[in-house]
Amino acid sequence: QVQLVESGGGLVQAGGSLRLSCAASGRSFSVYAMGWFRQAPGKAREFVAAISRSGEGTIYADSVKGRFTISRDNAKNTVYLQMNSLKPEDTAVYTCAADFSSSLRLRPLEYDYWGQGTQVTISS
Repeated sequence: QVQLVESGGGLVQAGGSLRLSCAASGRSFSVYAMGWFRQAPGKAREFVAAISRSGEGTIYADSVKGRFTISRDNAKNTVYLQMNSLKPEDTAVYTCAADFSSSLRLRPLEYDYWGQGTQVTISS
């Protein structure tokens, strides 16, 4: 079992930045690839970014590539999502997820554990 708790969401103006954190507890954090997903009102959950167990591999959705950076600190059992140049269309609930896999995967159903999410709102 892994418990995930996100933090760092909030309200910022377009062009601003936020850094989300996801703290994990329970089973060894480093055995999981980690992902960030988001869901806007009335829309399906969508993939944002993922990072491999070691942190050496990352993958991003095209919509955030060049603006968002995913990272992890296995010593602190935490994964981060640095979000820059934020746009109103980035407004969503952001959720981290853990995947007991050596691969980087994009589909929500492939992830094993989920946090509760943190709201990110970008004003224009």
